[in-house]
Formats: sequence, C-alpha cells, structure tokens
Amino acid sequence: MIRTLLSDEAKLLTFRHPSPAIQTHWKPFLAFGFFFTWLAGLSRYWDNPRAEWWQHFGLGSIAYVFAFAFILWVLLAPLRPRHWSYRNVLLFITLTAPPALLYAIPVERFLGPDAARAANAWLLAVVAAWRVALLAVFVSRVARLSRGVMVVATMLPLTIIVIILSILNLEHIVFDLMGGISPGEASANDAAYGILFLLSMASFLLSPFLLIAYVMYIYDAWRSDRSGAAVDTPSESGPNS
Repeated sequence: MIRTLLSDEAKLLTFRHPSPAIQTHWKPFLAFGFFFTWLAGLSRYWDNPRAEWWQHFGLGSIAYVFAFAFILWVLLAPLRPRHWSYRNVLLFITLTAPPALLYAIPVERFLGPDAARAANAWLLAVVAAWRVALLAVFVSRVARLSRGVMVVATMLPLTIIVIILSILNLEHIVFDLMGGISPGEASANDAAYGILFLLSMASFLLSPFLLIAYVMYIYDAWRSDRSGAAVDTPSESGPNS
C-alpha cells in the first residue's frame, strides 16, 4: 500500500493520472496528505521568531486546508462538477502539500541576507504556480469541467483570496511570513512588493469579469440540468389518452 501511495502521489504532483486506489483507499491518502500539510506548516515557521505558537506547531496549515477546501467546494458546486464532494476536494488539497516543503530549505545558511530573501520569494512563487497548475488539472480531469469553466473555477477562488487579503491589508504580512522577509527589510524587496501590488491590482480588475463568467456558467449548468430532467421525465399523458 505504501508503494502505491507514494507512486500515486508522485503521479499527482507530476500531472499524471493516479490509480483508482486514491478513491478506494482514500483514508491512508488523506492521512498522508495531512502529515505533509502539518510538516510543511511546521517547517515554514521553524526559524521565524515573529510567528505565533500555533504557526510553529503547524496548526495554521491544518486550518488552512480545511478552510480552503470548504471555499473551493462551495464555490464550484453550482457549476455542477463531477465527483464533487468535500472529501475529494480536501483530499486533493492535502496531497498538494509536499511541494511546500521547499520553504524549509535553509537558504539563509549558505546565502547572503539579500540573496536568501530573493531565494525564498522565488521558492514561494514556484510552489504557488505549481499548486495552481495542479488545481487546474484537478478541476479539468476530476471535476470534468470544460476549459473555459476550468479557468474561471481556478482563478476565481484565488482572486477572491487576494482581494480579501488586500482589503484587510494582510497581503504584506502573509508575503513577509512566507517569504522570510522582515518589516525593516522592505526597501530591499521593492521589486517583490511591486509584483505583489500588481497581483492585487490584477485580482481587482479581473474579478468582475470572472464573476460574470461564473454566473453565466452557473446558468448554463442549471439549464443543462433542466433539459436533462425534461428528457428523463415521462410524459404525463399515456399512449392511450
């Protein structure tokens, strides 16, 4: 079972189809995902003196996967995806945790301060892009949503999260903690903060179009369900009426 689990995890992280064992034996896979989620949260803050105690114990990452899986499950449910359950979404989110261990690389031990901060920022960008790509593949292959719906289903939750962080003025705090940047070092990371500002602005600009497309796709899904129900429902008048 361990060999199958590791093989399927490798396939999932490299955008290949895992075996049916991921569904028939989902409990060991979920336990595996939670272990790496906890380990990633533990390693992310192990050398950060500004992190809270619950972050040092990896509890923030555990809470995050429950919250993000719930948001994703609720937000995409009206699009009528296939195989769509909270368990499946939570299972997928936890199984994308291993790439986050890249945060644990102690770049500060063999790089200068500026180079270490830049390396942390790049690692953060690589992991984020990797996991977004995995989400797009999950929505396309497992939920069986079309390409246009897949783009909206992938981008809308992310833009909503960025917008909420921006409104609460938390995006710099999140970026500092995950990128290993101290508040007094902001001047040395103007380029990184510039990219963060552009991401926030892009989220604000894209969100109306994504919301409009989201509502249109929901209507299409509802209309398809109505059409299917009309075809499956027998006529009230019998053949001898």
